[in-house]
Amino acid sequence: MSDANVKAEANAAPLNGMANGSAKLQFDLPFFNIQTVFGNLAEPAAARARANFEQIKATSEEISGALYEACSTNAKRAAEYGTRVVEISNTRTTSALDFIAQLADARSFADLVNLATTHSRKTFEAASAQNQELWDLAQQAAIETTEPIKKSFDRVLHRSS
Repeated sequence: MSDANVKAEANAAPLNGMANGSAKLQFDLPFFNIQTVFGNLAEPAAARARANFEQIKATSEEISGALYEACSTNAKRAAEYGTRVVEISNTRTTSALDFIAQLADARSFADLVNLATTHSRKTFEAASAQNQELWDLAQQAAIETTEPIKKSFDRVLHRSS
């Protein structure tokens, strides 16, 4: 018999007090209380898990708020951009109709050339200014839309590091 067999036999007690060989043995481990060992390990892990969950929840709410603000700003700026496009379209249509009316009143070929040159120059200058205005509106919308998201992610990443 080896030492392992002797120790197993010494700590073994038959179940239900049966002394015959068909009884299953119950082993007593006096040195280890499994509940205490794992219970003591589980409590700090559960506390850390709860703290991490709360931090993830707060971060998620902060990012959701930033996304909501960004979408709201984007919708507002897109509406302003669309309104300005309609106003510019109306201005260009009015200008074209005025030009046609002026052409109808022209008395000579020189008047036609002069009207066309003047109208083309004014139209080009107006279109350049309007395009610059639309570009500025688009840039402003992009900056105002991304800024809350950028700030929120910077805070979250800075806090987690």
